[in-house]
Amino acid sequence: MGKLDKEGYRRYLTDRENPIPEEEIAETTKIVEKFEEFLEQIGKSLEAASAVEVNKFSKVLIDEGLNTYTSYVALSRYGFFIKNMDLYLAVLELLDGAEVMNVLNQRLKEHVDVVKRDKVLPNKDLPPLGLPSSEKVDVTHTVLEKMKKVLTPEECKKVLTDVAHALPRDFRKGEREKFLKAGGIDEYLREKRANAIAELEKHRDERTLFFNQYITDDVVNFVKSRPDVLSGERRGNTIYHTKIPYMVQEYLDATDERMKRYYACHCAWARESILKDDEVSSEFCYCSAGFTKQPWEAALDQHLEVDMDKSALKGDLECSFIIHLPDGMA
Repeated sequence: MGKLDKEGYRRYLTDRENPIPEEEIAETTKIVEKFEEFLEQIGKSLEAASAVEVNKFSKVLIDEGLNTYTSYVALSRYGFFIKNMDLYLAVLELLDGAEVMNVLNQRLKEHVDVVKRDKVLPNKDLPPLGLPSSEKVDVTHTVLEKMKKVLTPEECKKVLTDVAHALPRDFRKGEREKFLKAGGIDEYLREKRANAIAELEKHRDERTLFFNQYITDDVVNFVKSRPDVLSGERRGNTIYHTKIPYMVQEYLDATDERMKRYYACHCAWARESILKDDEVSSEFCYCSAGFTKQPWEAALDQHLEVDMDKSALKGDLECSFIIHLPDGMA
């Protein structure tokens, strides 16, 4: 079994444009050492670690109060350093959307009130960082059931839409400048799509990850064949946006509809429910709807309404949203 390469890891963390401070390196190395000791107890090595071991170790970190972003970033960096992409991606999945429930807690307070928030998701019930996706769905089921009892349908939609995958509200602020430079919706959309496809092609050519997945010719051709995918397509006074599948190549290869829906779904708080045949309510997809409309709101500098058309959680093979543009938008 390979041993933790402390010196190589230190060089990896310091030999970069923004070197990691030595004190942080010492702290993160301790976490990797702890993971290595955990693996040795079950006859595994860092090079062979997979999502199964990462999820089990995450529960150890939670139990010991060591489930910090620093800990998980340490594991992901080491996975990338030794080119164990199973380890790297497993840690990324633990962090994917990790703040969603915390932001939902905040939005409930902002859009409704503290009393109703505490009936739905009080601070004491916030899930811990590092909770495996298979356990996140139970949290989502419980929270949605409470939301339906405590809030009106309109309040549910408003709150979830404003969660928007927990991205900061100013995350897309650069879109306004791009839109003004483009001079209108159609040119802005044309440039947006061209840039999105160019990015996919770059990842394909350089064999680098596009978020959590490698890009193939099949993936690029699929996106090129679907103008509504990834960037969205203008249809009248709306933008019809179909989400690029979470794992596109697997989605294209799948012949079983349930697996196709599973690979389509991006949500770490809901995706596993598809395999359990106990799907989280598709209402939760308004969180994704908010994320999808966010760049358009930034570009147009105003609030926009959005509706859900398709969802893998309600049996569709893809997830699509309709973003309503302001009247008279050229």
